[in-house]
Amino acid sequence: MSPIEPEDAPGQSTTRRRRTVRLRTLLIWLAVLPTVAMGTQVAVTAGRLLEQSNHLRADVAAAERIGAPLYTLMVDMQAERTATAARWAGTAGAEDELRIRREAADRAAAEFRRLAGDAHSSFGEVNRWLDGLAAYRQRADARTGGADSTLAYYTGVIGAVIQVYQQEFSHAEDAELVQETRPVVSMLSATEMLAREDTLLALAGPARELDTAGFDQFVSAIGAHRHLYQTWVVPYLSDGDRRFYERIVASPDWQKKTHIENAVISGHTDTASGVKLPAEVAGWRSAHANFSVQMATLNVDRARKVLTRGDAKAAELETEVAWLVGASGGGLLLVVIVVVFTTRSVLRRLADLHERTVTVAEETLPDVVSRLQRGQSVDAGVLPTVRGDRDEVGRISDAFARAVAVSVDGHRQLAAERHGFGLFASGIASRTGNLVSRQLTLTEDIQDAFGHDEALLAQLMRSDQLTVGMRRQIENLLILAGGEVPDPHTEPMRIADLLREAAAEVEDFRRIERQALDETSVEPRVISQISHLLAELLDNATRFSPPRSKVVIRAEVVADGLSVEIEDRGPRVSAERYEEMNGRLHEAPPYSVLAQNAHRLGLFVVGHLADQLGATVTLRRSVYGGTSAVVIIPGELLVATEGDAPRDPEPPAPAPAAPPVPEPSAAPAACEERAPELVLHTAAGLPSRRPTAAAAQPAPREPAPEPALAVRQAPADGPTRPALPERVPQTHIAEQLRAPRVPQAAVRPDTETPEEVADAWADYEHGTQTVEEELRRDQP
Repeated sequence: MSPIEPEDAPGQSTTRRRRTVRLRTLLIWLAVLPTVAMGTQVAVTAGRLLEQSNHLRADVAAAERIGAPLYTLMVDMQAERTATAARWAGTAGAEDELRIRREAADRAAAEFRRLAGDAHSSFGEVNRWLDGLAAYRQRADARTGGADSTLAYYTGVIGAVIQVYQQEFSHAEDAELVQETRPVVSMLSATEMLAREDTLLALAGPARELDTAGFDQFVSAIGAHRHLYQTWVVPYLSDGDRRFYERIVASPDWQKKTHIENAVISGHTDTASGVKLPAEVAGWRSAHANFSVQMATLNVDRARKVLTRGDAKAAELETEVAWLVGASGGGLLLVVIVVVFTTRSVLRRLADLHERTVTVAEETLPDVVSRLQRGQSVDAGVLPTVRGDRDEVGRISDAFARAVAVSVDGHRQLAAERHGFGLFASGIASRTGNLVSRQLTLTEDIQDAFGHDEALLAQLMRSDQLTVGMRRQIENLLILAGGEVPDPHTEPMRIADLLREAAAEVEDFRRIERQALDETSVEPRVISQISHLLAELLDNATRFSPPRSKVVIRAEVVADGLSVEIEDRGPRVSAERYEEMNGRLHEAPPYSVLAQNAHRLGLFVVGHLADQLGATVTLRRSVYGGTSAVVIIPGELLVATEGDAPRDPEPPAPAPAAPPVPEPSAAPAACEERAPELVLHTAAGLPSRRPTAAAAQPAPREPAPEPALAVRQAPADGPTRPALPERVPQTHIAEQLRAPRVPQAAVRPDTETPEEVADAWADYEHGTQTVEEELRRDQP
C-alpha cells in the first residue's frame, strides 16, 4: 500500500495546488518573449523610419509642385511692391510697369491657389494675405492710407511666403536636411532684404528723398542682408554654390550695389522733411536687375539641391528600413532556428529520459522484482547505469539509476530472505511430515493388530482423519513457502476417482456428495495438485455450512476445459466479501498479506495452486444462499478416458450382502453386536472387507506399486467377497513428507458420535459468527 494519501484523504489541506506549466511551454515562452520584443522594436523603428521617409517624399513632392509657383509669387510680389513704390513716388513710366507686374502677380497667385488650396495652415496664411491684395491696390491707386502701410502689406505677403518655406520644407527631424535647408530660407530672407532696398530706393523717386523711417529701414535692410549672407548662407553652402556666390559678389553689378549702399550710408544729407540720398543711387536699377537674376539662380539651384537631397534621404531611409527588416528578420529566423533546435534537443533528451524511466518503472523493474521473488537470476544489463553525465538531464538519469539500484538491492535482499524462509519452512514441513507419516504408519499397524475392536477402530479412524488433515496443512505450508507438491502418479485418473480422492482428504467426508457428469481423465502430473485444491475448497465448505447439510461437488466438461463446482449451504456472504476473496484467489499475495490473514490460508493455498495449474477459481453466491466455488481446469490438462471401466472393480463372484451400516445414534453399541468385518479406509473414504478378528494375524496385504487405490484380497480359506479398492499410503504427498512405506492396516468405518457432532456444530457456529462480525464491520 502506498504511503501517500489520496487527494481527497481526510485531514488534507484544502489549499488548491498550483497548476504546473509544462516544460515545453516554458521553453516556447522563453523563445517567444524575446522574439516578440525584438520584433516589436524592429517594427516600431521601421515604422518610424518609413514615416520619416514618407514625410520627406511628401515634402519633396509638395516642394516640386508648389515650391516654384511659391517662389514665383514671392518674386512677382517683390516686383509689384517696387513698381507700386515707384508709381507712388511719381516716377515716369511707373504705371505701365505696375500694370505688367500686377498681371504677373495675379497669374502667380492663381497658380498658387490652384495648387496649394487650404491644405496646410501656412498655405492658408498666404491665401489670407492674398485676399486683401485688391483692396491695397485700390488704396495705392487712390493714394490713400500712406505709402508705408501699402508697402507693409506687400512685405507681409512676402513674409508669409518665406514662412511657408521655413515651416514646410525645413525637415526639423533630420539634422542633415536642416543643415541643407537652412541656407535656402536664409537666402530667401537675404533676397527679401535686397528687394526692400530696391523698393525704398524706388520710393525715393527722382527727388532722391526718404523720410527718416524709410532711411532707417534702408540701413536695416543693408545690415540684415549682409549679416544673413555672411552668417547663415555662405558657411552652409556647398563648394560649388560657394564658388558661384563668390563670382556674384565679385561681379561689377554687386560691387556697384555695395558702393551705392555705402554712399547712401555715408553720403546722405539730412533735410527738414527727411534724408537726401546721394546721386550715386541713379545706378541702382541697372545693377539690381543684373545681380538679382544671379541671386535668384543661386536660390533656385540651392532649393533644387535640397529637394534632391531630400529625395535621396528618403531613399536612404527606405533602404535602411529594408536592411533593418531583412537583418532583423534574419536574426529572428536564426533565433527561432536556434530555439527550435535547442528546444527539440532538450525535449528529445527529456523524452528519452521519460521513456527510459517509464520503461524501467512499468516494465523492467516489475519484471526484475518478479524474477527476484521467484528466485530467478537477474541480468544487470537490463537496469539503468550511472553514466556520470554533468548536465542536468544526465544527473537526473543517474539519480534515477541509483534509486533503481537501491530498490533492486532491497528486493534482492527480500527475495533472499524469502528464499531462506522458504527453505526454513520446507525443512520444518519435511521434519513434521516425517512424523506425520510415522504416525499414519503406526495408526495403520494398530488397525491391523486391533481391527476386531470396533470401538478402538472408530477412535483410530478418527485419529487417522485428523492426521490426514495435519498432513494437508503441512503441504499447505510447503506450497506457501514456494515449493510444489510432486505427483507420483504415472497413469491418468478419472474425474470420479479424482473427486473421491479429494473428498477423502476432508475430515467430514460423509457429507460430501460427488457427481461426475462426464467420463474424462486428468494428466498424472497434476493429479495431486488438483486433488489438494479441491480438498481445500471442500474442507472450507464443510466447515462453514450446517453439520447436517450436504456439500455437493460436481464435475463436467465445458468449452474451456473441466468445470468443477462445489456448493454448500453456508451463511450469506456480501458481494464485497466475495470480491475480496476472489482477489486472493486470482493473485498470489505477498507475505505481508499472508501475515494479516493467517487464519485464512486456505484461500491463498488455492490461489497458489490455481496459478500453478493455470486454472481459475471463482466464489459466488449459490441459489441456496450459501457459497458456490467454480473451478475451471484448462483443457490441456485433460486426457480422454480409455474404455468405460466401472468406477469400482467388480468381484469375481457374487458376494453375500454386507450387514447394514448402523445409524450414527447406534454407535458404538450397534457395532459391537455384529461381527467386526467392515473396515473403513480413511484416505479413500471407501469400505473394505477383511477377515474376522478371530484370526491371530491379519491377512497379508500386497502393496500396490503405483496407483493410489489398491484392491485388498480376501484370504484363500475365507468366504469369497468382492475386492474393494483401498489407499496406498504416501503416494500423493510431497516428496519431503514421504517416509519409507510400511504395511498399512485398514480400519473399520466409524459413525458420528455426539462429540463429533458437537465439534462440527462448534466449527459452523464459529464460522457464522466470524462472517456476521465481518459484515457488521463492513457496514457504514
